[in-house]
Amino acid sequence: MAKRIQFRAHGGPEVLEYVDYEPAAPGPNQVRVANQAIGLNFIDTYYRSGLYAPPALPSGLGSEGAGTVEAVGSDVTRFKVGDRVAYGSGPLGAYSQLHVLPQDNLVHLPDEISFETAAGVMLKGLTVQYLLRQTYQLQGGETILFHAAAGGVGSLACQWAKALGVKLIGTVSSKEKAELAKANGAWATIEYSHENVVELVLALTDGKKVPVVYDGVGKDTWLTSLDSVAPRGLVVSFGNASGAVDGVNLGILAAKGSLYVTRPTLATYANNAENLQRMADELFEMIISGKLKVDISQRHALADAAKAQTELSARRTTGSTILLP
Repeated sequence: MAKRIQFRAHGGPEVLEYVDYEPAAPGPNQVRVANQAIGLNFIDTYYRSGLYAPPALPSGLGSEGAGTVEAVGSDVTRFKVGDRVAYGSGPLGAYSQLHVLPQDNLVHLPDEISFETAAGVMLKGLTVQYLLRQTYQLQGGETILFHAAAGGVGSLACQWAKALGVKLIGTVSSKEKAELAKANGAWATIEYSHENVVELVLALTDGKKVPVVYDGVGKDTWLTSLDSVAPRGLVVSFGNASGAVDGVNLGILAAKGSLYVTRPTLATYANNAENLQRMADELFEMIISGKLKVDISQRHALADAAKAQTELSARRTTGSTILLP
């Protein structure tokens, strides 16, 4: 018997229940993980509220965590009992002392990386890996635009870009967040609340604009992104914090300079066990080398998941939040 967070109906944080739970025995290709730390992400609130539909109710919650292998299925070859592991892409149910996952969703966790660090970085860190190293493979020397540069993904992107020798221009909402982005390695910041992003991008690039824009905001920044990227440049629309980009006439890409646009997801890049482990290995090496620092600013007991989600939704958090079972 184990404890987990579940919800029987959609709604606010109050629908989350801390209950006894009997996890299933691992199937042939599954692994049961004893979680030591669990990641909290905004997408968790989407499943809880009903914006995204879970497979069935009652449902577990959460898709990111780290711990040790407690049991393995009959066909599991990559892991054994006692192995240190981490995961960042579900299935739902990470808010639990024990969680059963397909072995292909797990990565080996080096001894140098703590469970807490892994739980706080897997989803965001793997996102930054595919954005900067695959979607547009930065070589060093580029000047790029990254929206929401002080957020969880943005803070890691600032550090990774600096390590690559890339000049990252980060958009932020306040002076305090500008200071945070610069502390993390942003070359320049633009406070979009009172500064003109497009004009300042032009000024900072001597009129050349940028070869790539990374946009996790969505609806509110779509046109700004198109106007900030150089002809034949790439707009990477990887999130929709302000709402989805819709109703787009593809002709606007021609009008703005024969632009490219992509809407990537982590699942497409980490699409098999080998790719996932390779991406994670690069992320872990960045952390071990000290080039990437993971800021875990909030820790809550698993039983207090509702409180943790309330603080996240109210934007009273910085860095990563983890739950401790």
